[in-house]
Amino acid sequence: MANQKICYRYVAVGDEPFLQRYGEQFHPFVIGAATNIQTALRRANLESKVKVVVPCSFDAFLSESGLPSKGHFRADVNRTMIQLLTFLTKHGSPFFVTISPFLSFHQNKNISLDFALFKETAKPRNDSRRTYKNSFDLSYDTLVAALSTIGFSRINIVVAQIGWPTDGAANATSAIAETFIKGLMEHLHSRVGTPLRPKIPPIETYILSLLDEDQRSVAAGSFERHWGLFTFDGQAKYRVDFGQGSRNLVNAQNVEYFPLRWCVLNNNKDLSNATTSAQEACSAADCTALSPGGSCSNLSWPGNVSYAFNSYYQQHNQSADSCDFGGLGLITTVDPSVDKCRFPVELRNSYSHSLKKATSLFRIMTLLVAAILVP
Repeated sequence: MANQKICYRYVAVGDEPFLQRYGEQFHPFVIGAATNIQTALRRANLESKVKVVVPCSFDAFLSESGLPSKGHFRADVNRTMIQLLTFLTKHGSPFFVTISPFLSFHQNKNISLDFALFKETAKPRNDSRRTYKNSFDLSYDTLVAALSTIGFSRINIVVAQIGWPTDGAANATSAIAETFIKGLMEHLHSRVGTPLRPKIPPIETYILSLLDEDQRSVAAGSFERHWGLFTFDGQAKYRVDFGQGSRNLVNAQNVEYFPLRWCVLNNNKDLSNATTSAQEACSAADCTALSPGGSCSNLSWPGNVSYAFNSYYQQHNQSADSCDFGGLGLITTVDPSVDKCRFPVELRNSYSHSLKKATSLFRIMTLLVAAILVP
């Protein structure tokens, strides 16, 4: 279905309702919600054009041994997953899943960075007679095995989210993200598939995400706010060709910022409460760049306090009282950014709203996220 140059192909039920940290709180509602949406599509004569899908999180399936052939769904998910797969098969919908080589690398000491980045130097993994040369194939085939175990070996798979963050953790940088995305694209376009599905790559693969999201939950880690291909203000983080010839990502034009002002710590004041004030600022702002391995993690005291103050100040539209902090704040026109640590200036309200609205639309519709479409 197309409207105003937007192609609607999927309606997603929830945002990874099987995520392990959610427990089983959403399990009882998934099938009912999917059925209701399917009914609405049928009544609108859209069921052949728009498919109902349920995005599955990367931690809904696993293999204790690390071997893909031993893959299975979590015990608490298994019953609902069988019901879901039965529903998807009945209505011709694909299985949507998040594959996260970054999280696999971040959480598993047995996975090397080279293995996650599709590099030839990576030490391969062997599973019986199958050889795995990268983390993507390893995770993907773990899912394929899990699907086969419960009788759905042939269902089409869509990688609904895959990416590499650029801040908020060690090895989360723009340079590494660029290497990963280029390696992923080369792998997908080769159409070699995986050992369990040779020459059958995922029918579609979507990149997470268009823009950084400063309100995204950081329950899994500070890097969660830095998946964007673009910074919060629409600036491309690296060069990559998404299959459009020599065209690279294009920066947002005519971006409207607040004045070039920053809020920093006033060193001429009593600084005994500065750390507490910084913690309070971070609780209501975005200080993920200060996390270990982040772009501003090398800031020492009091530079990290200034970063916290400025983050709060910018998120509150540079209002004078948002740089008070009990008299510890000081508004300056001198950019306090240091090396790769950028002290941001907020977007003007109207422009910020339009960018955030666009990001929300891209996430809600899934299809609109910057994507690699493999025919």
